[in-house]
Amino acid sequence: MPLFALAFPNFDPVLIQIGPFAIRWYALAYIAGILLGWRIVRRLVQRPGWLLTPEQIDDMVFYATLGVILGGRLGYVLFYYPGYFLQHPLEVFAVWQGGMSFHGGLTGVIVALAVFARKHRMPAFEVLDAAAVATPPGLFFGRIANFINGELWGRTTDVPWGMVFPRAGPEPRHPSQLYEAGLEGLVLFAVMLLLARRPRRPEERGLLSGVFLIGYALARTSLELFRQPDAQLGFLVGGLTMGQLLSIPMFLFGVFLVVRARRRVSRLRPA
Repeated sequence: MPLFALAFPNFDPVLIQIGPFAIRWYALAYIAGILLGWRIVRRLVQRPGWLLTPEQIDDMVFYATLGVILGGRLGYVLFYYPGYFLQHPLEVFAVWQGGMSFHGGLTGVIVALAVFARKHRMPAFEVLDAAAVATPPGLFFGRIANFINGELWGRTTDVPWGMVFPRAGPEPRHPSQLYEAGLEGLVLFAVMLLLARRPRRPEERGLLSGVFLIGYALARTSLELFRQPDAQLGFLVGGLTMGQLLSIPMFLFGVFLVVRARRRVSRLRPA
């Protein structure tokens, strides 16, 4: 047991409450992520080579938001608490109580944006690549909200910045939410922006999506080593967590997309 540990700041998860109406940090994180993502994509598609127009982005954001909410909630229900929600089916719709899965939300967004792309008669990865660039800021805000809520804390540690979370017992723990905000949010966003600065080529459709999938899967898998596994699941096959298991197909599909895009480009190069 270390001699010194940081006390968790006693944040109120509710930012503003007027009577029964409450604005929570978690909801604010979603709103901030969606608004910032909307602005990023509008600026991105003004660069040469993009088929999307700024006017189409409003409709795109609506589809993406629907996919995030529905997919995120269903993923949480199916991946993390299937037994509980089987016994309490009406609570599936109680999204204001919290409980969202990133992997479920990602699946929901992919499906929703594929429908959007079909509606506007354009390649699905034209839309998904744009969304991939705009997603990390939302991850950043979401992890900051996790930290404010004092949830999804890390494993016990003796590092000097170990923090005692009120609901996690007296032992200092990694503030893994902040690690994830930095790696999944800021670092991955920097990588995506760097790649998005390159001229847009039709042959490379899917490349940005693939890099995002690989980057997130690597970040999530490595940071799960510092994060406390979900209490109701614990460690699963091979000592892996649910977050790590769900990241494996994500990583493999990302590699497939990157390799496919690079092969398309190589075929166009003069021999």
